[in-house]
Amino acid sequence: MFRTITKLFTAFGLSLLMAFSITAQAADDGAKVVYHVDFKDPTRYSATLTSINNIMNYYESELMEPEVHLVFVGFGLRFTTDNALKGTPYEHDKKLLDRRDEFKGRLNALIDVRGVKVHLCDKTRDEVGLPQAEVYKGIEFTPSGVAKIAILQSEGYAYLKVQ
Repeated sequence: MFRTITKLFTAFGLSLLMAFSITAQAADDGAKVVYHVDFKDPTRYSATLTSINNIMNYYESELMEPEVHLVFVGFGLRFTTDNALKGTPYEHDKKLLDRRDEFKGRLNALIDVRGVKVHLCDKTRDEVGLPQAEVYKGIEFTPSGVAKIAILQSEGYAYLKVQ
């Protein structure tokens, strides 16, 4: 009888361990997100930064380790530099200039404190002749922003774009 009880407890313990492993794997898979910024609206960008903070808070509250990437392409270039980009399609306007320092601080906090990986399409940067040295610290260059997004999606990252 003791052997039967021991076998039952062992089987039950193994079942719990397997269930926990499956749940942990599913949670890890769900903690991978890539955000896409290719728009020029400062209000929409602010909402994107808030969304990233919210998802980071959720994952951390669930004891999950989030892997969040933010990829800037096209008009998103506006949010990666203090250069006003005069004479380019991405030129800073009053709405952006009024909030640029706030956005820079929020982005830096995501990079430095929250561990968000941030990428800028180097093709976009190069098209307007913006020197790499004028892009905010902590932003990595990727040859193609859309290719970076596609690669991350193929690796299981969920795609999010704030509308």
